[in-house]
Amino acid sequence: MLYMIVEKFKNSDPVPVYRRFRDRGRLAPEGLTYVSSWVDENMAICYQVMECDDIALLEAWMANWKDLTDFEVIPVITSAEAQQRIAPKL
Repeated sequence: MLYMIVEKFKNSDPVPVYRRFRDRGRLAPEGLTYVSSWVDENMAICYQVMECDDIALLEAWMANWKDLTDFEVIPVITSAEAQQRIAPKL
């Protein structure tokens, strides 16, 4: 399953997040895969796609960052999957 993660850096401050990432890495448990990410120009919000079969892995990863980041989790599918699902209705 793919998840779009919207991370809002607390106090709009990316420095503590990037410092921890530099020092400790992504802190993702085995089985949770980083796909890609984008950061807004103000460096206050990160949009990140993660993949895993067990939501508990995603929750464990977020627990490592919740002191620095507020999370919104949105289950997503690829555009190709969406096209497949909608094709019979066209």
